[in-house]
Amino acid sequence: MPTDAYRIDLGEDELRAITGYAADCARRVLPIFEEGLPADTRPRDAVDAARTFAEGGPRTNSLRQSAWAAYKAAGGAGSPGGADAARAASHAAAAAFLHPRASAHQVKHVLGAAAHAVRAEELAATDGRPGAAETLDRACRHAPPAVTAVLRRLPGAPSGGGRVGELIRALDDVLRG
Repeated sequence: MPTDAYRIDLGEDELRAITGYAADCARRVLPIFEEGLPADTRPRDAVDAARTFAEGGPRTNSLRQSAWAAYKAAGGAGSPGGADAARAASHAAAAAFLHPRASAHQVKHVLGAAAHAVRAEELAATDGRPGAAETLDRACRHAPPAVTAVLRRLPGAPSGGGRVGELIRALDDVLRG
């Protein structure tokens, strides 16, 4: 059981700002998922639930369940980019459940939606659609101060995690300054 030495300060306003940031990152890539499965609303529902929480709504079991539903939707996505778009939506809803623990794992909760959104764009890159570099840059430029403040209270991003893990570490490096 973690002691107080492993806890960080995490205010509700910061949690809402982080969740709003995650929802914004995920919302941008929803069309990648929806191209393959336009009738599957689970990722969009998760992003909408995250946005509702970010704007002052309650943190409910329904919000948590929407995160799991979006995660399950990734398994049936019509493309690899669509799967990462659904995972971004899952991470957006799950961001509302960030724990005030000084754990590298929590960095994935802060930056998971942004990293999966970048990966979705990377996998779906075509003419007229932004690529990973542009999406990564946008994710860094649009991060609210709460993201940086909370990241600075956490250990660095963990190793591993494949390409998404690399993107989490890249985002973490830039946002910590």
